[in-house]
Amino acid sequence: MNYPVQKNTLYVGGLAEEVNEAILHSAFIPFGDIKDVKTPLDQATQKHRSFGFVTFLEREDAAAAMDNMDGAELYGRVLTVNYAFPERIKGGEQGWAAQPIWADADTWFERQQQEEEMQRLQAEHQAAMRAAEELHRKKLAEEREGEKEEETEKMADPMAAAEAEVLKQSS
Repeated sequence: MNYPVQKNTLYVGGLAEEVNEAILHSAFIPFGDIKDVKTPLDQATQKHRSFGFVTFLEREDAAAAMDNMDGAELYGRVLTVNYAFPERIKGGEQGWAAQPIWADADTWFERQQQEEEMQRLQAEHQAAMRAAEELHRKKLAEEREGEKEEETEKMADPMAAAEAEVLKQSS
């Protein structure tokens, strides 16, 4: 899926363990005014997860920071700096944190109805195909019965049997 990027928020990956929000702020302040710096914490260890987000007031400042800091070294680690994608909620249809979790309920119900309609149509189609196959089998069986009856009639009639014998010999 294509998520729109936030042009003034940068993702900063590859952070060393000793880097905190203050150090990250200091590393990026030369490029312009910073609105916010975040380093999400791992719930188990209460340490940052080796990445952070830097939000600039101006898009141009974010672009300059990304151009200059991507591939740069901070505390012995090479940084990866890109535009950040919006935060996503797990399980949400669209995945945007700005939308309530029930925002996709209507589309979910529509999809459910469409799936049920498709299943019903497939069942009807399969039933029609089975009926057509059964009708075809019956016609073939009737034709075979008709052929057998003709053969038995020919065998019962001595004249017809003699004609059949002559036809076989001549061919």
